[in-house]
Amino acid sequence: MSKEAKITIHPLYKTGEISPRLFSTFLEPIGTMVNGTMFNPKHPTADEEGFRRDVIDALKVTGMPACRLPGGNFVSGWDWKNSIGPKSERKVALDPAWYQYYTNEVGHDEYLHWAEKVGTEPMYTINLGTGDMRDAMAIVEYTNHEGNSWWAEQRNANGHEKPYGVKMWYLGNEMDGPWQLGSWERDPRGYGIRANEISKLVKWIDPSIETAVCGSSAPFMAHFPQWEEDVLSECYESVDYLSVHHYHIAPPGDLKAFLGGSLYYEDFIHTEVALCDLVAAKMRTPKKVMISFDEYGAMMRPNAELHPGYGPHNMYRCHYVFDPNRRYVMHDPDNMPERSFPGGDMLHALSMASIQLALLRNADRVKIGCMTGGLSALCASNHDHVWKSASYYPFMHFLQYAKGSSMNTVVESETFDIPGYAIDDNSQYPTKEGVPYIDAASAWDEQAGRLAIFAVNKSETEDYPLTVDVSGFEGYCLKEHLTMFSEDFDARNSFEQPDLIRPVAVSEAKMEGGKVTTRVKPLSWNLLVLEK
Repeated sequence: MSKEAKITIHPLYKTGEISPRLFSTFLEPIGTMVNGTMFNPKHPTADEEGFRRDVIDALKVTGMPACRLPGGNFVSGWDWKNSIGPKSERKVALDPAWYQYYTNEVGHDEYLHWAEKVGTEPMYTINLGTGDMRDAMAIVEYTNHEGNSWWAEQRNANGHEKPYGVKMWYLGNEMDGPWQLGSWERDPRGYGIRANEISKLVKWIDPSIETAVCGSSAPFMAHFPQWEEDVLSECYESVDYLSVHHYHIAPPGDLKAFLGGSLYYEDFIHTEVALCDLVAAKMRTPKKVMISFDEYGAMMRPNAELHPGYGPHNMYRCHYVFDPNRRYVMHDPDNMPERSFPGGDMLHALSMASIQLALLRNADRVKIGCMTGGLSALCASNHDHVWKSASYYPFMHFLQYAKGSSMNTVVESETFDIPGYAIDDNSQYPTKEGVPYIDAASAWDEQAGRLAIFAVNKSETEDYPLTVDVSGFEGYCLKEHLTMFSEDFDARNSFEQPDLIRPVAVSEAKMEGGKVTTRVKPLSWNLLVLEK
């Protein structure tokens, strides 16, 4: 019999307030994400703008707080001015980031209209790759200014008299990456100066907005974390967030490396917070810049051939290879191929939930989190239908119950090790020892009188007895323990079989003397809710 696992939470030990934007999503027109999933004028549910109402309705009921749009690498080559006005007059543009033609049928106004229909906050990315300062000023004026300026009048003429009131603006996307159109990878201070000036200008147009400056695109970048220090040293007082991205990769079949990815996320977060505070200390300012983790994901990928001796410059060199056989693609929204992650729903749901646990544990400084693929997690879809994948349920549990304060959540359980591994020359992961099989975080909504504990059992074999010590929360009782697991890890929910994987109640869970006792199945997602 395996050892008992234990979680301890006490009301005196809060980590920080949970931002409503912590569990948000990310949208970029890659493949058929926009032209097919979001927009298809021929779909039976299409509205007057060509948006799929089945997708809108499914997302609307989730209460999705915010969505970062419209990219992504895409935005660094996009001229938003070509996407406004009558659709018949809009220009079809090349998108060199993803080798596609972009029709601009879904343009600046349409992105914001769609967000209004979904009922979510749009967080907008400004083109600081091929765009200039005047473009940045113009897009904020067009979007938010209430007055008689030329750009505001253009918005009025295009059918939206009232300002959109977009509050969150990203100052470019992954500007340190050599793959980025108009990359600043060789001039971080130059980018910091440009970001500083643009942040000043757009806040003079609308003083209510917030801005985020790009940090490193991954912890594997050769310039990490020097890039952050150089950039922030030029713009710290004018920006509000440091924007960071990461995609965790593990070898196929290595579940410990795959589900242990949350540890590498936390290492990244801790370094980024330290860099922000280092710059603040050097500048002798009390201001704290927060973290926007606005792209994240996890995947399995075979190890590539390594090239010892080349060093970090291999990353740069690989992005200056030009394929003469590659052709641009025009995506047809009415010809939407089936696309999905390899394997079943359950492992993907656990990997993403584990990353979200890491964000929640660091809610004192991570105030925005945008899951790449989050829209699909909240609304799985194909050409015809929408349904709920397994990923929907942990995401919704966070949206419903991760409110109030993130709590210091102490875990005692059996542990495992992750030997260091290298996926390629750049994605190299150090050894991790003593990783708890139980991965947990918690949230206390003191005003509502609710404590929620979120936990993943990362063991492939052990069904753990679990004790949750909440004796400090006087007057609280266990409302429910929900668990989600699957005996078949190739199983997938679908429109035809929407309930193959879904949470079920654990009937043996009970609470006595301030302690909850229950069991957590192998490779399972768990939610325990206590109410006063």
